[in-house]
Amino acid sequence: MKHIGFLSFGHWTDHPSSATRSAADVLHQSIELAEAAEELGADGAYFRVHHFARQLGSPFPLLAAVGARTRRIEIGTGVIDMRYENPAYMTEDAGAADLIAGGRLQLGISRGSPEQVIEGYRHFDHVPAAGESDADMARRHTARFLELLTGEGFAEPNPRPMFPNPPGLLRLEPHSPGLRERIWWGAGSRATAEWAATQGMNLMSSTLLTEDTGVPFHELQAEQIQRFRDAWTAAGHAHTPRVSVSRSVFPITDDRDRAYFGTATGSTDQVGVLDGGRARFGKTYAGEVDQIVADLAEDSAVAAADTLLLTVPNQLGVDYNAHVIDNVVRHVAPQLGWR
Repeated sequence: MKHIGFLSFGHWTDHPSSATRSAADVLHQSIELAEAAEELGADGAYFRVHHFARQLGSPFPLLAAVGARTRRIEIGTGVIDMRYENPAYMTEDAGAADLIAGGRLQLGISRGSPEQVIEGYRHFDHVPAAGESDADMARRHTARFLELLTGEGFAEPNPRPMFPNPPGLLRLEPHSPGLRERIWWGAGSRATAEWAATQGMNLMSSTLLTEDTGVPFHELQAEQIQRFRDAWTAAGHAHTPRVSVSRSVFPITDDRDRAYFGTATGSTDQVGVLDGGRARFGKTYAGEVDQIVADLAEDSAVAAADTLLLTVPNQLGVDYNAHVIDNVVRHVAPQLGWR
């Protein structure tokens, strides 16, 4: 059994060809797609987070709404940029969203991706300390967030409070037990995957890696996953970690699929430059169902992961994206032994 979810980047564009013309369109359609995915038998609804962009920038209201409208699927992010986050406020938001969803939140976080604006986190009043990089600041925010999620009391209570306090030091509320073990780190390299393991976070690996060793993308990613699991074992954590990978998978089953993705058949890895360094990008899986089954069967990273996130073209609308998810869940997954 492999968990299969979707990952939406939440784009909107005020253009006649886009099914999402506004932020309101994206938010409502994201909820509708999550409901549709649950009905189709998918396992998760995940959303990308970008600030200063026409995308989903504030995940917790959306996660709470999806949690209230669904009953079974996991709900998550891929990923929240921790350079922008207030760990205490985020702890409260995450706890509330998880309780509304009944403990189904799977929260993906990271040091962030290339930004829309220069040092955007400064506009959120977050400034690296002396001698600290923005990545260091993101990890500092992460460490505090993980600490607060444990639910241990740390704040001295007022001796004359407005409302009676429980005994001892106070924690942030609402607290959601178990959420600490459902935090994922979006790792772009083998080294960051190993670091995530030492911190006791699950691994979320994308369709790109910020390094290139010359081997195919899926082999490099499979090595990343193995290094993560080895580091997890060495750290001695009590529970078993989870690993997700993202893939663009478009089975061609009708004329719509052919029109949108017919030219993507035969896609290959790409090597480019990201943040000044070489990066390797994974290919798109597009083609007839049998061909996609054969190609995915050769993907060593997909085989190694327990969770597959399907990147969906959200601007094509809920009905079409539900069709893509259904094609994978009903036609591809059973042939690979995932269902």
